[in-house]
Amino acid sequence: MLSSKTKETVRKIPLLKVRAGPRDKEQWTERLKEELKALITYVNNNKKNDNDWFFISPNREGTEWSGKCWMYHEMQKYEFVVKFEIPVSYPVTPFEIVLPELDGKTVKMYRGGKICLSAHFKPLWSKNVPHFGVAHALALGLAPWLAAEIPDLVDKGFIKPKTEQKQTGSK
Repeated sequence: MLSSKTKETVRKIPLLKVRAGPRDKEQWTERLKEELKALITYVNNNKKNDNDWFFISPNREGTEWSGKCWMYHEMQKYEFVVKFEIPVSYPVTPFEIVLPELDGKTVKMYRGGKICLSAHFKPLWSKNVPHFGVAHALALGLAPWLAAEIPDLVDKGFIKPKTEQKQTGSK
C-alpha cells in the first residue's frame, strides 16, 4: 500500500504521545507542542531532500490551520490553498483536509473541497491514535492524494499551472 519512500519519510516524523483534543485545555497545549515539533521536523526533512511542498500554520488556539500546498507536474507548478479544522474528538477522529479551489473537480472529493481519505488513510489513522498528527496526515493523506489527482486534473484540463493562473487573473 505505501511506497518504501513514503514509509521512510513517515518513520522520520516523531510520533506523538499526548492524547488530547481542543477541549482538553492544558493537555491540548502539550499536544499542540508535539504537533508543531513533528511538523517542523517534517518540513526540515522535506527541505533537506529538496521536497518542499507546503506551508501551513495554525490559529492561536491550534484549532484552525491554513496555508498553501503545491506540486510540480510536467515542469509546471500547481498551487492550492489548504485548510482544516481540528475536530473536538481529535485525535481519535482525524481532521478533514480542504482544498477549496478544487471543489467539484474530482470524484475523490467531498462537497466543500474536502479530499477523500476514507479508503486508505482513515484506517491507518485509527490504528495509530494518538501517535499520528498533522504532519502524518499531510505525509500520508494530502501528499499521496495530490500525486494521484493533480496529474489527472491537469490531463482533463480542469486546472492550470500557477503561471497561467496569474496571467488569467491579471487580465
